Amino acid sequence: MSTASMQDLLRTLQNRSSIHQVGLEIVDKPIPDVSTPGTLDPRVREVVLTQRPSVSIPEGASPVELARAGMGWDNEDVTTRQISTDVLAIPRPGTTIEARLYRPLPLVVYFHGGGFFGGTLETVENPCKALADKGNVAVLSVGYRLAPEHPFPTGLEDCHAAIDWAVEHADRLGIDPGAIAVAGDSAGGNLATVCCLLDRERPTPYIRYQVLYYPVVNVGEHPNSEYDWTLEAYDRQTEPELLERIILSLQDEEGVLEQWYVQASDSTDRRISPLFATLDDLPEALVITGEFDYLRLEGEAYAKKLARAGVKTRYLQYRGMEHAFLDKLGLYPQAEDSLDEIAKDLKRLFSQTN
Repeated sequence: MSTASMQDLLRTLQNRSSIHQVGLEIVDKPIPDVSTPGTLDPRVREVVLTQRPSVSIPEGASPVELARAGMGWDNEDVTTRQISTDVLAIPRPGTTIEARLYRPLPLVVYFHGGGFFGGTLETVENPCKALADKGNVAVLSVGYRLAPEHPFPTGLEDCHAAIDWAVEHADRLGIDPGAIAVAGDSAGGNLATVCCLLDRERPTPYIRYQVLYYPVVNVGEHPNSEYDWTLEAYDRQTEPELLERIILSLQDEEGVLEQWYVQASDSTDRRISPLFATLDDLPEALVITGEFDYLRLEGEAYAKKLARAGVKTRYLQYRGMEHAFLDKLGLYPQAEDSLDEIAKDLKRLFSQTN
């Protein structure tokens, strides 16, 4: 897609957004070039029907390797200036975890998605660089250890330790320890908000802002009082069978997250399923979902629960979008628009530092 046409779509997204106040701020982002409701974004449709990312699947690959091979997308660098990248090793008991620091200053600690068992730093490289560029912040992207080799709570502990490490080494990293945010997509959104729950237990919490892209907040899909998942909640006026397939593609009928990530733990533990936590006194939140994402309903429910708990919360829904649309940065204008929305919040929150 040409730069000019992408910029036109981004301007349309910004100008046609509608805002509703119902105890929390809900921002409805329409498809920029389609007005029919219940319709898949044409760029998503093209990807789903005709394109597949090129992946190398080793012969005799295990189910975990096959699942990981299908994740991610070769997205685009949309930065407008040089963003330095430092490859770091954060010490953990008996090992180190890889992280990449994109700067400049305050700090956003980013956790990639991938169902707790997949995902890479490479997939979120360009989104993290774009966030550093647009928000004028440093971004620390954390390569936490993955299930099933490292089940809960290892990955979570890696993420929480990365925040501690960054604060401890703030001078070396050139970041402001009083201006810390967390962000993540899908499973990474879960890890980001759970880090906020853990951070709340400190005498003086570090985290001031959380960004949750289509977060997993109810691992195991347990019955709850916040929402009832139903396909009928999705407006599928155009190509309903295709939309149903896209929505249900993320349904965990085999209980993979229970088997690979949760293992011997209890998936209703608030550190696994934060939907069951008390959410008082958490930092300001931005929750982002796509209209045709299986996780949309739990993301909506979590945003509403945050707002009811007194947490300043914005909820953005992108019409026509599927799960993991941030991976398609440079292809889907909604991916870049969402980063622009985060950047606005960061500049407002950390204006004295920027």
